Amino acid sequence: MTFDPGTPPTDADDHLLAGWLAETAGRRLLEVRGEGLEGRELKDAGDLAAHELLMSLLAEHRPGDAVLSEEGKDDKARLTSSRVWIVDPLDG
Repeated sequence: MTFDPGTPPTDADDHLLAGWLAETAGRRLLEVRGEGLEGRELKDAGDLAAHELLMSLLAEHRPGDAVLSEEGKDDKARLTSSRVWIVDPLDG
């Protein structure tokens, strides 16, 4: 099954987009929870699924912004970027 994130509010500012991203990642995490995994496997699968979703959506909706994610490889280019999203996919 492929997860459909839907679309963010039209002309969403960063605040609205962040809320939509959190809500969308939450729906994806609930989907992962329904896959029957438990314990560490559930946490790891949730972290990965939310990370991949958020990175994809940020690349689509804020392509010029840098991202620092707990689950992703650190890109030092973020240090010189004027805009950086800081993401912890499972915890918030």
